[in-house]
Amino acid sequence: MLENGAQRREYELLIGGEWRAAAGGARQAVRSPFDGATVGEVAVATRADADAALAAAERGAAVWRRTPAHERAAILNRAADLADARAADLAATISAENGKPLGEALGEARRSGAILRLSAHEGAQLYGQGLPLDANPGTGQDKVGFTLRQPVGIVVAITPFNYPALLVLHKVAPALAAGNAVVLKPASATPLTALALADLLVEAGVPDGVLSVLTGPGGALGDALVADPRVRKVSFTGSTGVGERIARSAGVKKLSLELGASSPTLILPGADIERAAAAVAAGGYVNAGQVCISVQRVIVHRDVEADFLDALLPRVRAIRAGDPFAEGTTIGPLISEREAERVADGIAQAVADGATLLTGGARDRGFVEPAVVAGVDTRHALAQEELFGPAVAVTTVDDFDAAIAAANGTPYGLAAGVFGGTLTEGVRAIREIDAGSVHLGWTPLWRADLMPYGGLKASGHGKEGVRSAVEEMTEAKTVVMHG
Repeated sequence: MLENGAQRREYELLIGGEWRAAAGGARQAVRSPFDGATVGEVAVATRADADAALAAAERGAAVWRRTPAHERAAILNRAADLADARAADLAATISAENGKPLGEALGEARRSGAILRLSAHEGAQLYGQGLPLDANPGTGQDKVGFTLRQPVGIVVAITPFNYPALLVLHKVAPALAAGNAVVLKPASATPLTALALADLLVEAGVPDGVLSVLTGPGGALGDALVADPRVRKVSFTGSTGVGERIARSAGVKKLSLELGASSPTLILPGADIERAAAAVAAGGYVNAGQVCISVQRVIVHRDVEADFLDALLPRVRAIRAGDPFAEGTTIGPLISEREAERVADGIAQAVADGATLLTGGARDRGFVEPAVVAGVDTRHALAQEELFGPAVAVTTVDDFDAAIAAANGTPYGLAAGVFGGTLTEGVRAIREIDAGSVHLGWTPLWRADLMPYGGLKASGHGKEGVRSAVEEMTEAKTVVMHG
């Protein structure tokens, strides 16, 4: 065991049901963002390994699609039981390689079993529909038509570092439940959690070839997986730039792309200021702000701005940075010192361009002090570009129409929140804010694992959430029986 309580892990690649060394023999250390300590070691996959994984997936997909749904569900439910039993170990791994506080990591780990169970259920509910063919002119009652759903075949899942358990399972579990084979490429910074989850899926009985995990840098490896014609579905979460690259190289296959964001929260007259401030203080800084649906922008009506900031600032200043495994730590480091430099520079640039830093913003190695920046023009980079760090940009508006314009004033549209306003304004916000989800009475930082999840505009296309993912990882087939 390491001093911080996380067990050091050493993994090979998972290909065809076997843990094997990479073709090139290379390995790399996985390091803690907090202190740089080595917390594990993984193999570095090559294009040859990618080809081997896809060949194994072809064989695995042929077996898995013929496996009855109740058998697939039983395996996923066994995996869920294992995930529950290992939640503490999984949380320690998440904290060690990601840097988030242990309590936060434990909350993530404890959702793992629930996602597996929900996927097992949804994968066994692939209903088709009857077709009223006799309603077509010239057709009698001598034909019967219906649809059925079948797995797409091979799914490539590419996941980010910020939620190394949840975002892996939101792709892998629905894909497996629907009868697909999966090749998983987890983030290079946080591969250990993904490998631990794969280990328990194999232990639960997932057949050889149905799940492969390739670790290593994503550039050439991702290109090899995404462009391969054997792959029928790519599910990716990450930056808009990488998503655009995937869309250009994927060819004719199904894509789900959950990309960048700059999510707004509107604070309008009539808002419960204390509730709104508490929600923003959580929603802007959890996981060091490294959340797609983090509160990056607060759009506040001038009439309530002073009261809102008076309530928000003490809460932000009370956030405690430190060792993810130490009691009392509420925010950890960013995933790397380079990321911390980028975030701190973005805050400093906004201030240099005329915004006001009300609190925070200083950098110490991989940590950035939680910041509130007021007077940010919607056109400024701090509002326009995804920050992915612990800072909230505050923009003041004079009326509801200006608030809606500001909310829609970026290329992104993942999620939005609204506090206060009249009933009429709430209805207008639901209809007029261009975002994949709109929360009345809360910030964008809320997600149920069963709900559809995905963005509009440059935030991507396709939906996650277990039921939506199962649907997107299957294809509908029309069957007509001629009498």
